[in-house]
Amino acid sequence: MKKQENYLDKIPEKSDFRWTKDDDGIVTLEIENKGIVNKICQKLFNKPKISYVHLDKMGSFVWPIIDGEKSILEISEYVDKEFGEEANPLYERLCEYFRRLESYGFVIFKK
Repeated sequence: MKKQENYLDKIPEKSDFRWTKDDDGIVTLEIENKGIVNKICQKLFNKPKISYVHLDKMGSFVWPIIDGEKSILEISEYVDKEFGEEANPLYERLCEYFRRLESYGFVIFKK
């Protein structure tokens, strides 16, 4: 019988993206649009070479904590201390946040 993995035990690791944090604490990820389709769109439709993804307040707090060592559960403790009730439902929000980051390729999970 296969043991089901707890999502909160996963350890996220940032993919290789440049990012900045502004004076208000908002993190912006810089995504280079590579590949043949992107090159064509850049030439034909004036699409940008670099896309900027601005994270919200909580996402901007979480992003620098992702270090490839802490699990989502450990990260949730930092978020709970920083945001308290504002973060509720904490685990559901964090799991959805990491699912989205993974779906866009912004993070990968260590085995």
